[in-house]
Amino acid sequence: MRILVTGGKGQLGAALQRASSAHEIRAPGHGDLDVTSAAAASEMIELFRPEIVIHAAAQTDTAAAERDPAAALAVNGEGTGNVARACAAAGVPIVYVSSNEVFDGEKGAPYDEGDAPHPINEYGRSKLAGEEAVQEAGGDFYIVRSSWLYGPGRTSFPEKIIERAQADGALRGVTDEIASPTWTVDLAAALLALASAGRFGVYHLAGEGSCSRQEWAEEVLRLAAIDVPVEPVHQADFGLPFRKPLDSTLANQRAAELGITLRPWREALAQHMRTPQIAELIAARAGRR
Repeated sequence: MRILVTGGKGQLGAALQRASSAHEIRAPGHGDLDVTSAAAASEMIELFRPEIVIHAAAQTDTAAAERDPAAALAVNGEGTGNVARACAAAGVPIVYVSSNEVFDGEKGAPYDEGDAPHPINEYGRSKLAGEEAVQEAGGDFYIVRSSWLYGPGRTSFPEKIIERAQADGALRGVTDEIASPTWTVDLAAALLALASAGRFGVYHLAGEGSCSRQEWAEEVLRLAAIDVPVEPVHQADFGLPFRKPLDSTLANQRAAELGITLRPWREALAQHMRTPQIAELIAARAGRR
């Protein structure tokens, strides 16, 4: 299968490339494909002639989105629309990677694919705008919501926790933000399986189970054998100018019906913690003792 991956230099884009050895893949980064340009999106699809496009390019910085909503919307909303319309014109299905943050976190139970989105921050609003643009483009689509991505090749949550533990000797962990940590290695494999299924629509793909940010941090430290306390705090204690959904756990129902599932988040994290980049961080910590 010929696959075009937008956002090829990001952590998910890199994971998709590693998982796609059986496919012909092109994964341009922002320097090679600016999705805010409709002409650039159309030209890339016309030249490469993919059989499917996995649209992973995104502006994912929640704080930056709050400071400049228009910039976030330009990439996540309008940029997604550019790619979706180019796909529709070429008759190519699109897989749009969306976010748990399209939900407000007030349901009190995991969100399934039929729940109505209601974002509470600018990042979530921009990702929902992307979903709407995909649906309005008129082509075949998969909208895939995921959450709390981390993975090899980038400094993500586990690496940041280890680094802060090394530097500070203590951490603070948010207890009132709950979701599902998702390993990009698992998500990439699931996206490729879904792209081959031909069953278009809205899907949730995230690590099985859920936890708070504090619980996630504590599990990272436990697996790394680092004895550093994690003080429980609330989102409000940081004084940030935006809110995160309190519990945006995703229920992976529709993909499971196709036999596509992700492993429990603790199991995936344990495997990530055995990767070379984690081993190097832990060794560096030991060397500074």
